[in-house]
Amino acid sequence: MNRIAALALFLLTASPVLAQNTGLERLSRPDQIISWKAVGRVDIGTSAFCTGTLIAADLVLTAAHCLIDRNGTPYPVEKITFRAGFADGAAVAEAGVARATAHDNYVASKTGKQDGEQIRFDVALLQLSQPISTALAPPFAVDRPSDGDKVSVVSYARGREAALSWQRACTVLGRRGDLIAVDCDVTFGSSGAPVFDRSQGRARIVSIISAGVNDGAGTVAFGMELPRLVSDLKQQLRSGRAVVTAATEAPKAATNAVRRLSVGGADRKVGGARFVKVPGN
Repeated sequence: MNRIAALALFLLTASPVLAQNTGLERLSRPDQIISWKAVGRVDIGTSAFCTGTLIAADLVLTAAHCLIDRNGTPYPVEKITFRAGFADGAAVAEAGVARATAHDNYVASKTGKQDGEQIRFDVALLQLSQPISTALAPPFAVDRPSDGDKVSVVSYARGREAALSWQRACTVLGRRGDLIAVDCDVTFGSSGAPVFDRSQGRARIVSIISAGVNDGAGTVAFGMELPRLVSDLKQQLRSGRAVVTAATEAPKAATNAVRRLSVGGADRKVGGARFVKVPGN
């Protein structure tokens, strides 16, 4: 048994692995992006990015560690931009962030390595400065995972930050409580990427990518069940508890149209926020 499989079994109760995964498919043409326009890049200033997904016209689901540094300090939300369906310099829609909240049980890792408890609560919501048209980018529903062993992931990542990549099928390696392990092909920048269950028609988000390990033989990524956590986050936004608000300058308005955007020059740091690694045994 390789180290990745051992780690998956250490953290989670393993489930059978029966079928091979599909590879990554780069999504850049309009006909490829059409089903995934609500998935976008969460740009933090010009130095880092994560992956996020619209779950309402003005709400983007992503990972908490994308919003909070290792000292537990939130990044300024006025420096965050969500770019829906971003591909090769063009976004289907983009918007600034007015407010954001990470789950109030999430504790930032000072080492950059997440344990099971941190993964369990590594979720956040961004409230956009203006909603993005649901006709343009239909939001995805959040649901519990089914009992199946196949999921699908759509993500950005270091080395493929210019366009979405879709893995049509990857395997659920195991579950323990509300944690889930998958062998999807993700890396730095994939934090917050939606894990989809496509077994009942339109894809539903059943987890997001929080952390992972790769020893050269493959990747094991870890996420969490979402419905209760998303409900908690919405309540935090309503109450104002653990909410970070944009500075007094007017937040960036939504632009509901395809627009060419700069991806940055050679000195741009990409993927810095962050696909962190789970420590081994």
